Amino acid sequence: MSVIFAPSWLRGTAKINQDIVQRLLEENDQLIRCIVEYQNKGRANEYQHVLHRNLIYLATIADSNTAISSKAPE
Repeated sequence: MSVIFAPSWLRGTAKINQDIVQRLLEENDQLIRCIVEYQNKGRANEYQHVLHRNLIYLATIADSNTAISSKAPE
């Protein structure tokens, strides 16, 4: 199960830290390897949607951090 699964009542309350981001990146690496292996065997797989969700989540974190950085006083 992906590390970003969380009940709806917990969503938005978690603090994002480097450890969480690193675990997602490692999970994405494993997912990509698995997807490639399945594609080379000509088989469909269900891991692409998990990878997509992880990438969207990481992009959302990056966007929010960029927005916060641009509003910070210099």
